Amino acid sequence: MSERQDPTEVTREQAEEAVRTLLRWSGEDPSREGLLDTPKRVVKAYKDWFSGYDIDPGDYLRRTFEEVAGYDEMVVLRDIEFESHCEHHMAPIIGRAHVGYLPTNRVVGISKLARVVDAYARRFQVQEKLTAQIAQCIQENLQPAGVAVVIDASHECMTTRGVHKRGVSMITSQMLGAFRDDARTRSEFLQFIGIHGAGR
Repeated sequence: MSERQDPTEVTREQAEEAVRTLLRWSGEDPSREGLLDTPKRVVKAYKDWFSGYDIDPGDYLRRTFEEVAGYDEMVVLRDIEFESHCEHHMAPIIGRAHVGYLPTNRVVGISKLARVVDAYARRFQVQEKLTAQIAQCIQENLQPAGVAVVIDASHECMTTRGVHKRGVSMITSQMLGAFRDDARTRSEFLQFIGIHGAGR
């Protein structure tokens, strides 16, 4: 369920004024021509970037299909691109998610898996939490024999500030059910997503 506070507690005008405050704090003049509309643009961008708070990701998984002719092998969706933001510095996290599950008696439309990733990504996040949330949502709503999620992402809070290390990515994984208990199943998933020889 959504964890967002009531957005009516903060008006659009208050949000725009907060942006003006940050511009002044950074040494800028928010009244100059190039920055006059910046507060409106930033607030509009935030509404898009953090739209995940208005979504229950589980809703995407509640319409399933049972006519699958007994198919019970792995379903894998690779390279789901996403953009998120670090909850510590509000800096972008850019990456790809790989999602797999072992259906029991029903499957879900593959676009819905990508929508689950986006719904959680469009919130303030840490990558470990994002990985776990996606896996748990799929597990709770589809009740499959197992779920696997691997995320590979770069963090702008590390590349544009602090240690300034470019070309570094972080990989996190969450394995549930058969993917955690069966090394062969886990290895097959990792090979499907191009991480060969891992998890053995």
